[in-house]
Amino acid sequence: MGHVYGLDAAGEALLAGPVAAAKAVAAKFAVEVDAAGRYPAEALAELGKRGLWGVALPSAVGGLGGTPGLFCAVVEELATACASTAMVYVMHVTAAQMVAASSTLKDRDALLREMAAGRHLTTLAFSEKGSRSHFWSPVSALVEHGDAWSTDATKSWVTSANQADSYVSSAQAPRASSPLESTLYLCRRTAKGVTVTAPWTGLGLRGNDSAPVSFDQLAVARGDLLTDQGKGADGMLQVVLPWFAIGTSAMALGLCRAAVAATAGHLSGAGFDSGARLRDFPTLRARLAQMSMRTEAARSLLGRTVAAMLAPAPDTPLLVLQARMAALEAATEVTDLGMKACGGAAFSKHLALERVFRDARAGWVMAPTVDHLQEFVGRALTGLPLFG
Repeated sequence: MGHVYGLDAAGEALLAGPVAAAKAVAAKFAVEVDAAGRYPAEALAELGKRGLWGVALPSAVGGLGGTPGLFCAVVEELATACASTAMVYVMHVTAAQMVAASSTLKDRDALLREMAAGRHLTTLAFSEKGSRSHFWSPVSALVEHGDAWSTDATKSWVTSANQADSYVSSAQAPRASSPLESTLYLCRRTAKGVTVTAPWTGLGLRGNDSAPVSFDQLAVARGDLLTDQGKGADGMLQVVLPWFAIGTSAMALGLCRAAVAATAGHLSGAGFDSGARLRDFPTLRARLAQMSMRTEAARSLLGRTVAAMLAPAPDTPLLVLQARMAALEAATEVTDLGMKACGGAAFSKHLALERVFRDARAGWVMAPTVDHLQEFVGRALTGLPLFG
């Protein structure tokens, strides 16, 4: 049987070699990263050293030229060990795809080579204090100054805020009649006017350094633009949303796999003085069965989705939305079942379940939230435009 995400022999070898090595590093520091709320620097460095920062970048710039399916397979493996590492990685690869798709960014290929070589980490900076989870509707705007622009913005929840070398950001185009008339641009973290304004302390994904960032009279040159003026929504919906959606889906499913493995191990290994094991109780076995079934069903939908992205059809955008919704719902349900199946042991920290349970909740409120996804899917199925 082939890999659920359609990997070829080269992809399978990548998982067995470089990805396994990076996963081992992520696993080694996962508990510390969560407990201290610190950035998973060791795992990210290993991913960069192994060439995995460029997993889906073209070989012409030093990337691995991987498919969406390979990207998902890498993310899923990382998430079974450390979801914070997986989240940082998803944001980097997604933002890098937007850079690769740009026809307006100055020195684009040189920047992509730096990314592929593990020397430039990027991320997304879309959501704003005034737009909240409506990432497609920036409040900030570009103000024209001859052949350049400036902008003021309060970006919220920027993953890798203190660590990324650049942010793929958004603003309303000059003289925009609607927030949907936006423009995407690249901002360097060290640029004048960029400030990380607060630390990150979260329930889950505690090492992903997601923090608010302010732009104060940030200068944006023509060569910084990632899209033509007013065409930012196209970049968001055609590039950023699909890659972000499948990446976060894979992260959620990695958490599901981790929960299934932890639960199966506990039920098989823990027991009573009488010699009975927890696995001897039908109700506990039933919960584990539900966990496995829910995980594999969502993985199958994601597998179908990444295959469709290679040969897009009219229903491909719908599959992307459904895959993310199914994965996020699976993550909350599966980890909840794991906590119930393992009882008191799950509430302590000697099982991975307590951390996985917390990490799984983040996706539910991460834009587009599950509520947004349900609305988008419902609109698509009834012939309505996505936004209305």
